[in-house]
Amino acid sequence: MSRTATVTRSTRETSITVAVDLDGHGVGDIETPIPFLSHMVDQLARHGGMDLTVRATGDVQIDGHHTTEDLGIVLGRAVAQALGDRAGIRRYGDATLPMDEALCLAAVDLSGRTFYVDRLALPKAALGTFDVELASVFFEGFARGAQCNLHLRRLEGDNLHHVIECAFKAFARALRDAVRVEGTLLPSTKGTLSE
Repeated sequence: MSRTATVTRSTRETSITVAVDLDGHGVGDIETPIPFLSHMVDQLARHGGMDLTVRATGDVQIDGHHTTEDLGIVLGRAVAQALGDRAGIRRYGDATLPMDEALCLAAVDLSGRTFYVDRLALPKAALGTFDVELASVFFEGFARGAQCNLHLRRLEGDNLHHVIECAFKAFARALRDAVRVEGTLLPSTKGTLSE
């Protein structure tokens, strides 16, 4: 059974298409108008073990908020669609990863319920054209789009590039575990993994 999906969302602010293959080989083909965001989303493909194609444009002349948030939402929807009824998936995933002085924890529950807990404590700053606080906006958008619980925590780290990249990599590894097929049963006593 193919676990793939392509989702497109166009508004007056952004136009985004995401294609995902959850059982891919970690190949990313990412194009956004924000280089640092493209670099981070490529981490999701590579460390999440999924093939991911992204084409995103947006009103970055205002700032990167709309593009970053909408990309998170669309990517989350694509993952949710690729999962289908979620039968047989592991459902839960977590990872604690180091990157130099940074250490981040990510935990995912593909529960069908949306909740995002952000303990990255990112300040208002910029990395190139990327506003650091937008990392949390991306993750919150993903949680909404995928209908999942997502917790992210910075345990150590001062270099903001390292902290954000570490968080994306930890999230990718946690998601990789959560989408893994372990059997055929739906991992829920309610009989559904939707709201």
